[in-house]
Amino acid sequence: MKEMLFDGLTITEIKQKISSATSVELEGYIPLLETDSRAGVQRLADQCKRKVAEEHRKLLHWETINQEEKRLREKGFLHIAGVDEVGRGPLAGPVVTAAVILPAGFECIGINDSKQLKKEEREAFAKIIKEQAISHSIAFVDARDIDRLNIYQATLLAMKQAVESCSTPPDYCLIDAMNPSISIPYESLIKGDAKSVSIAAASILAKVTRDQWMTEIAQLYPQYGFENHMGYATPEHQEALRKYGPTPIHRQTFIKAFINEKREAD
Repeated sequence: MKEMLFDGLTITEIKQKISSATSVELEGYIPLLETDSRAGVQRLADQCKRKVAEEHRKLLHWETINQEEKRLREKGFLHIAGVDEVGRGPLAGPVVTAAVILPAGFECIGINDSKQLKKEEREAFAKIIKEQAISHSIAFVDARDIDRLNIYQATLLAMKQAVESCSTPPDYCLIDAMNPSISIPYESLIKGDAKSVSIAAASILAKVTRDQWMTEIAQLYPQYGFENHMGYATPEHQEALRKYGPTPIHRQTFIKAFINEKREAD
């Protein structure tokens, strides 16, 4: 009988049993665990509740984040590209954009805006996205062109390049809060990486790609710690700039603006 499921089991044995249980199974286990007076079992019941609640949250988010793509597919669009960028704010390194076209049956519960994910989660999701995407493309604009164009125009350029480099041309684009000059119909969504699974996928690929690039370039400039801060203005980075000066991958316009802001603040 179900009621006898945990009878006679030690807390360790119960923990082992529920460790591999599905969310549905855990929901059934919770009432049984709550009848056990042992404090350790009560803690396990609380853990099960939190895990079930988190799974429900992820499922709800998955339904929400797919609404834009569902709406567009109902209108007849087949190849919907999500477009996003990373690296607008750092003092060093490129701005990187990604365009991702996901298949209609794509399922990857837990995918989210890259900023909401841990490094390990981003890398795991990036692998799945690359394996299952109809098409994906990455574009870089380096520090020299950022200085020449300004960061806003450089980001627009990178987005345009990413969209136009997709091996399968998109018939519609969902873009995170930007308006690039592209010939393809598109919508600009504020906080799009939290509203569109395609934009979230693009944000993940862009973030993982840029972080990998910064980690590799850090080997050329080990004194700057790029692998730690990815070019952002952390205390470690500021100290390295004061001590060693800028490198070829630093954005000169950003450094000047940052120094001026510091002076005004002082």
